[in-house]
Amino acid sequence: MTFRKETGLAPRREPFALLKEMTSELDRVFDEPFWPSLRWHVPTFASTRTMTWSPGIDVFQKDNRLITKIDLPGLKKEDVKIEVTEGYLAISGERKSESEEKKDNFYRCEREHGSFYHAVPLPAGARFEDVKATFSDGVLEVSVPVPAKPEAKFRRVQIEDATKAKTAA
Repeated sequence: MTFRKETGLAPRREPFALLKEMTSELDRVFDEPFWPSLRWHVPTFASTRTMTWSPGIDVFQKDNRLITKIDLPGLKKEDVKIEVTEGYLAISGERKSESEEKKDNFYRCEREHGSFYHAVPLPAGARFEDVKATFSDGVLEVSVPVPAKPEAKFRRVQIEDATKAKTAA
């Protein structure tokens, strides 16, 4: 018969148990019907090589066009998908690479892949008919025409003396 001394410390847990619980709870929350657009891929510890990739993205407006630039080094235009839906510009893709090295006493083969997805909100009145995309030197540029903002109208108001204003009223 063995007796354990009570130390007052919490029982030992698996180091990543709390993290696994949190990701599982987040998965459950985002699987609810009112969160359909917020679902993302959460990597599991069993497959750390299959991960979501988040390339750099710049979004700015120039000459009545919304310009989106994404750095996609090593990809070809065939690896990327661009869709324009009501209110969003969706850009997604996947990169895959494999390297192999053989020498006298060893052999090494590495494979990696990752997918990405960006949804860029479009301003009201964006026109889908004239969306343009170019891919050069690992940089994807998507241009969406947006309506010109009307110039703000203003009128300068003169400041009068308080005593003159009272007598005129």
